[in-house]
Amino acid sequence: MSVTLDVIKVFVPATLAFFIGIGLSLILSHYLYEYKMWKKKSGKIAPDGRETPIFNSLHKEKEVGTPKMGGIVIWLSAFITVSIFWLLAHFLPTDITSKLDLLSRNQTWIPLLTLVLGALVGLVDDLYEIRGGGGHIAGGLSLKKRIGIVSAIGLLCGIWFYAKLDVVSVAIPFLGDIHLGWLVVPFFAIVTAAVYSGGVIDGIDGLAGGVFAVMFSAYSIIAFYQQQINLASFCAVIVGSLLAFLWFNIPPARFYMSETGSMALTVTLSVVAFMTDSLGGGHGILVLPIIAFPLLITTLSVIIQLLSKKFRNGKKVFLVAPLHHHFEALGWPASKVTMRYWVVSVIFAIIGVTFALVG
Repeated sequence: MSVTLDVIKVFVPATLAFFIGIGLSLILSHYLYEYKMWKKKSGKIAPDGRETPIFNSLHKEKEVGTPKMGGIVIWLSAFITVSIFWLLAHFLPTDITSKLDLLSRNQTWIPLLTLVLGALVGLVDDLYEIRGGGGHIAGGLSLKKRIGIVSAIGLLCGIWFYAKLDVVSVAIPFLGDIHLGWLVVPFFAIVTAAVYSGGVIDGIDGLAGGVFAVMFSAYSIIAFYQQQINLASFCAVIVGSLLAFLWFNIPPARFYMSETGSMALTVTLSVVAFMTDSLGGGHGILVLPIIAFPLLITTLSVIIQLLSKKFRNGKKVFLVAPLHHHFEALGWPASKVTMRYWVVSVIFAIIGVTFALVG
């Protein structure tokens, strides 16, 4: 009976988050189009400061006229869903409402906080790019500033995990724990920044939404197995919110996720990985590169491209980076790239969950 109630606690909030997200999307979409919340000039600048002519030719018609900030649907619907069940449990207390309340200090306070904090920082970046970028291609906060902010969030979370939750080690499948002591703090920041760097996967209609939905589904399963039911429910709520976003982001996209979505999700994914590691008696960190493999290869493709151009006299490994745009440049339809990424995400999520459960 308790297992049944736990399953209900995971699925009911996730379902509600989906329908809330659908409603929010209809409202937000109207606002974003009415106020023309999109870039005023198409194109982007590579991390090395150079222009990206191939990318710009592929996306010159998509970036102008399609609003940014669609990620608001994801984090706001998740926040509203968590708040609804918390309010019901406190003002209409019953066995059912108390059971469905997923907000707890030991499992979901920190992930929810990072979700909202990352979202707000990303929202500032989006607004600056739309309103304060002066119409230039490289509007918004610089990459260094964004990485710095994300790393600072990671440091604060690392300090909390170390000082308040006594997290001092990382679990290795089949081998046990590796003691890090205070080094868990900078390690937390490094992991957070690394996962955030994979957020550049948001570049093709439907791509990021589907990939993130798979990753958070995987961690929901891991948390459920560890009996961290509140955390499992929280991850499922994010999945429900992502599916609502994806409903409107499937080609042709009604709006884009942008920084307010990708920063919120990547920072929160890092926190969830730590929550399901030694703190949950599992291996959440070591399976993160597997479950988040699409983010990993996306980041690596950018690094490889930059290093190649720097040390090989401007020669490139990929036609354009990140990797998913390379496939576009090869002539793959965007829908093919997206769906194959979804397939790869599912396969690696299954592998990651398997290691996490049997390690």
